Order: sequence, then structure tokens, then C-alpha cells
Amino acid sequence: MKPEIAPPLKSVLAKIGKPHPTPFVPDEFQTRALAAIRQNDCLVMAPTGSGKTWIAREGILSVMEKGGRAWYASPLKALSNSKWVEFGLHFDPGNVGIITGDTKENTEAPIIVGTTEILRNQLYDSMHRGEDLRCDLVILDEAHYLGDADRGVVWEEILIYLPVRVNVLLLSATIGNGEEIAAWIESIRKKPCTVIREEKRPVPLYPIFLHPSGCLHPFLEGKKAAPAVYEFFHKSGRGSRKPPDYAGILRVLERFNLLPAIFFLKSRAECDAALACRSGLPPLKSHGSFDGDLSEILERFPSLGGHRQMRALRQAGLAAHHGGQLPVWKLLVEEMMNRGHLRAIFATTTVAAGVNFPARTIVLFNSDQFNGRDFAPLSATEFRQMTGRAGRRGQDNIGFMLAVPGRFMELDHVKKMLRAEPEDIFSQLKNDFAMVLNLLLSQTPANVKEIFERSFAAWQQNKSGKRGRSAAERLWEDFCLHLNFLKKERFVDPDGKLTDDGLWAARLRLDHPLLVAECLRKNALPDDEKLLAAAVAVFAYDREDELQLAGGQWAKPLTAALRKVLLAVRPLARRLEVAGFDLPKLHSSAGAAMSCWAQGRDWDDVLHLTGIADGDMASLVLRTADNLRQIASLRGTHPEIAACAMKAREAILREPVL
Repeated sequence: MKPEIAPPLKSVLAKIGKPHPTPFVPDEFQTRALAAIRQNDCLVMAPTGSGKTWIAREGILSVMEKGGRAWYASPLKALSNSKWVEFGLHFDPGNVGIITGDTKENTEAPIIVGTTEILRNQLYDSMHRGEDLRCDLVILDEAHYLGDADRGVVWEEILIYLPVRVNVLLLSATIGNGEEIAAWIESIRKKPCTVIREEKRPVPLYPIFLHPSGCLHPFLEGKKAAPAVYEFFHKSGRGSRKPPDYAGILRVLERFNLLPAIFFLKSRAECDAALACRSGLPPLKSHGSFDGDLSEILERFPSLGGHRQMRALRQAGLAAHHGGQLPVWKLLVEEMMNRGHLRAIFATTTVAAGVNFPARTIVLFNSDQFNGRDFAPLSATEFRQMTGRAGRRGQDNIGFMLAVPGRFMELDHVKKMLRAEPEDIFSQLKNDFAMVLNLLLSQTPANVKEIFERSFAAWQQNKSGKRGRSAAERLWEDFCLHLNFLKKERFVDPDGKLTDDGLWAARLRLDHPLLVAECLRKNALPDDEKLLAAAVAVFAYDREDELQLAGGQWAKPLTAALRKVLLAVRPLARRLEVAGFDLPKLHSSAGAAMSCWAQGRDWDDVLHLTGIADGDMASLVLRTADNLRQIASLRGTHPEIAACAMKAREAILREPVL
């Protein structure tokens, strides 16, 4: 692959460089948003990197100057951790606390950073105690999660339950129907919600196309595909079925000063395999700041020194970043990339969401993405999140999207996405047992019906004019199904009030609260912390497949403990199934994997025994720790098992997971 450029690109590439430093002056959309949030609610939609965090920081400062408190909520623990550090540097660490499933520090601070689920849980507790939330401003980052199929319910609940006196600032790069969302918020909160929409990117995006010959071409000519793209698309149809020549592509990008780059690939395995391309590259030109910065990070996380991908990072400035890796490894990669030390990162699309992690160029090989069920064409929202990483504010005059033809690349779809508006968001409000139990802490069933009538789901249906059963009615009927089952199981009394069991079960804010509650009722959970961690991991494991553990027979105490738990929940599981509720698959192998780790075994030994990826094992540990934290909260009603749960958390929360 011989690096060349088409003549029209010469003037574009000449723009590459670092912009001249200028004093910071907020953009008009930032000052408008700040003025709005000081008075009422505000929804800001602006491209990645355009300065939404500045609005949040200035809004927080306005509240602090009056002696008030602010809550910053994000969907991702990694983003919450990042904002905790950032706000600590900006406002002083003593003024900033954090609450996530893993971390709880300085919780009385005037600024709290945490996950959206934690904020929702605090609202549940405030309503239960009949108290006002100790907060004057709530910031909901990544507000497009309101339309997320799995987690959107949390955003909607927060907006419904949040006291009207607390102003709310919603931030997002990708919402199509912002005016509709704001109108709904105004209807339930009875105060203005200003909509601020900014389309201008902080760093302009220029799309380019890599011909298999190695020549770079503009992707567009006006609104049409450039001649080279059109000709390739109509003559060849698609690119080669061979794996991409990553080293060749990197040489092209390096030749024309288009690095650093993020290569978006289909799978974790592809990201890891792509690192082998380092053999076709000249060694990275090492310099003192690279070694110094890497040593500084490794001092904080010494276990990463022997990471199997460290050689690719040190020698070639390459790294893989995906959900199968340890959170601390991903943090190391992000820090080295943000400090300008890496040539490229091979990533799955999860890096496109949330964390501030830009590059000069993003490289696309596919026009589709796995959505959890199958591969579907990239949506405008997904495409915007990915291209939003192209161009570093303050470091780049221009950012690039490079399209590389391949068997899964529809160039026509990419052309369409470059002009597409973000999709509209639709309500994802639905019932589950944790939600029903927590609503009944403070609401009567009649109150819950009113809540559903105020929902975004009901608002959207009313505005659409669709006939038939209303969204509020559907939600209410489903709520009643859950309520009647809880009555039969004696978590709720005939009048719709929580029983004593219902009161403590409501504190189990888990995926499967009834199954864990049944174990507590039947005293089926082990009183040994290592076995308890193993038993709880069975409920925390969220994958469909059974783990294939090496190493022969499990120890008898572990087998007995897991068998006791599964036997305890089997009758309840059958009753749930008969009542029409979906049942989780409970895998004993997840408990066996956690047992290995809880016993103090080496991390690499656990991975070898379980065959599980770094990131998946870390996720299981963190989810198990969060489940144990919920059990530990039952000190008043289940003191012995609560104390054991605290010890179990301590046993599993250690390096390299934390």
C-alpha cells in the first residue's frame, strides 16, 4: 500500500495543525444555557467537545456561591470517576464527593458525582422518609439515555420524582426530539425548560476515503460522493474479504500527519488481533515524557506492568480498548492517548459513548454495529457519537473520518449518515419488582397510577393521537400484575402497603430482588464470606452462557452452598414463570468463578480456570460487590448476613479490579 493523496486533499491536509491559543470566551449557546439554568430547567444539545461541561461547572458554581448543593449524574461509572477527578481539580477535592456502586467518598460535599441509578435510589429514599432531596441543581449527562431500552427508565423516573424546586440541566450530543422532551418536562414540573441546540462542531469534520491502492481521496464532493468513491462503490461494490491491512493504513495515516487515530472494529477479538500489526511498523519514537507518564500511571496501578498488551503499547504506541478489558487498563490507555503518546487505539464502539477520548482521525471499517441481538446499520445517533471523537479541541484545526472499504461497509449508508439528524427518543418506562417495591415505600397504588399518567410514555402517545389502550393504562395493568404477585408472596398486604418483608426487600435494588429476598427468608445464604460472594455472584452474572471452568471437581462446601441457594429459589422461580414473568438463567459456574477469586487466588489463575475475559470477570466482581452492598444495607433486619456481606465485599474488591 503506497501512501498517496488525491490533489483536492492537499489544501485540506494543509489545515492540519494546532490552533493558536486564545483567551477562553464562552460561546453564545453556553451563556444562554447558563442564564437559563440559573432560573429554571434547561436541555442542551451540542456536539461532543463543544463545551457542555463548562455549562455544568458554571451552573454548579452559581449554586455553591449561594450555599447550595449540586448532583452530577452520568450513566457510566468510568465517566463518573472521570468527572469526580475533573471537578476535584476545578473546585477543590474537599468540595466534591462520589457515590457509585463501587465508590463512596465525601458524601456530605456540596458537589456529588455519581451514577444515575444512585440518584434515582436517593430519590426513592427521600420520598420514603418524606424529606426533600438535599440538592439545588441536578445535571443529567448523556441525556439521550432516556431512550435506552435497558436503562432509560431510570432517567424518566428521576425527572418524574425530582422536586420541582430543584433545577435540572440535561446534556446530550444526540437527541432528535429535544423540544418534545422539554415540553413533557414542562408539563410535569410546571416551570419552563429552555431548549438550547448548537449544531456547530468545535473542530470541523472532514470525511475522507482510503482506496485499496493506498490513495486518500475526499469522501464527498459537495453533497454527492466524490468520483473515486462513486466509481469504487459502483464498480467493486465492496472491499476485499481479507482482514484489513492495519499496518498499511497506519503508515498512510502517519505519512500524512493524520494520527492519533481510533479504529472502530466489530469485536473485542478483532481489536486484540489488530495489535499484531505492530510487526509491520517502525518502532515508536520514544521520548522522556512517554516513559515518565507511563511510569507515573504504573505506580498507581502496578499490576498492569506485566499486562499482555503492554509490549504493543510501549513499542508501537498501539492499544486495544473494549469491554473485555480491565477498567484500570482502559484508564491507562485513555490517559496515554489523551497525553498524546499513542499512534492509534483499536476499539469497539463502546468507546464512543461518555468518556472524553478524542483523536485526530476516526477510522470506520463497517457501516453496521451489533446492537445486542444482531448487526444493524449504524443509526445517526451512533454515527454522531463515533465521529464526535474526531478532532481534539485546542489541539486540532480539523478532524477526519476515514472510511475504509470492506465486506461490511456500505459507503452509501455512511454518506447518508454524514447528513442525517439524530433520531427521536421514545419512552422506555416499564415496571420491574425493584421499581414497584420502591414506589410502594412512599406511594399508594392510586398515586402510582397518577405517576404513569404523567410519564413521557403517556405524553408521547397523547401527542401522537394514537387510539387504543393508552400507555398509562398498559403501565398500570403491568404494575397490577407485579403488585398482585407481591401480595401473594406477602411482600405487600391486601391494602397495597409493604409488609415488614416488603420494607427490607425494597432496599435490595438489584436485578433480581425477589430471588435474593427468598434466599434471605429461607436462610439459604452461606455465613462464610467467601462462599457468600460465590452464592451472590450467581444472581449478579448477566451473560447468557455458562462458564466452562477448567480444574475438575468443585470443593464440596462450594457445591453444597450453591445447591442450597438454587433449591431455595426454585419454587419461587416456578411461581414467577406461571405468573408470566421472565426468568433469569442462574449459572452455578459464575459462583465457582467468584469463589476462586474470593479465596485470594491470583488474577491470571482465575482467568485461566474460568476462560473468562479480563473485563467480564471484573464486571462480575463489581456487580457481585454491588449486590453484596445491597445485602449489607439490611443491618437492621439481617445483622449477621449484612456483616458477612461487608466482609465478602472486602474479599473481592482488590487489585486489579479496583
